[in-house]
Amino acid sequence: MTEHPILITGGTGKVGGRAVAQLGAKGVTVRVGSRSGDPRFDWTDRSTWDAALDGVKKVFIVPQDGEQLTRPFVQRAKELGVERIVLLSGRGADVPGYAKEDGIAGRTHVDGEDAVRNSGLEWTVVRPAWFAQNFSEGFFRDSVLGGELRLPAGDGAASFVDAEDIAAVAVAALTEDTHVGKTYELSGPSALTLGEVVDLISDATGRSVRYVSLSPEDFVAELVAEGWPTADAEDYADSVGPIRRDMDSHLSDGVQTALGRPPRSFALFAKEAAAAGAWRD
Repeated sequence: MTEHPILITGGTGKVGGRAVAQLGAKGVTVRVGSRSGDPRFDWTDRSTWDAALDGVKKVFIVPQDGEQLTRPFVQRAKELGVERIVLLSGRGADVPGYAKEDGIAGRTHVDGEDAVRNSGLEWTVVRPAWFAQNFSEGFFRDSVLGGELRLPAGDGAASFVDAEDIAAVAVAALTEDTHVGKTYELSGPSALTLGEVVDLISDATGRSVRYVSLSPEDFVAELVAEGWPTADAEDYADSVGPIRRDMDSHLSDGVQTALGRPPRSFALFAKEAAAAGAWRD
């Protein structure tokens, strides 16, 4: 058992929730950072930060997209005695042209990484590719259930990574000393086009799911017609842009390096997600 609880912000999310479960399985005391947690943690309510950080020496930061709150949070954590930070960042944070410089996630990740690296604390940065779970728990799930995934990704491929692997790397960095000062780029074992992705999901579920490639302009227009603010629709289109521009197809060795094993495949993810009922209506 660890003497001090490890704080997981975003502790009920796709990665944070899995990190909580994996730490619990190791017998580690965990504090779930969420608006429903006890003590309550809310990124946008700084009055909740101190109680969440009380007695904590290690923190896994799942940042608030679109908000530059990581820097003041890290500073406050240091003042309260935190010694180690593991940061969930994103692929392309240091790649010019990967995304718009003023895009929501880009601003958050670039500033957050700088804050962590210059904090004077022990740190590890985790940069995953697109989550496989975006199709089962995230913003692609409704499209899968509807049988049609419409995105401005062209014929580009992405090396989707399982959130179980992302969480496992974060847990290793929180509980082992060999990961301090390292940046891990995480991907799955192969790059898949969205056509190949929906075929794997169709095979696993028995559903008929197809991918429809749209131009960025048509994609934005469809979202705006559905009631999206134009700026949000453009940010969504921009987030998919790296796939279309073949900037997400490369494979990264972070899972193998950090864990000593290969990453989980998308086919395995789809099979297990289907068995767990992820795509039941």
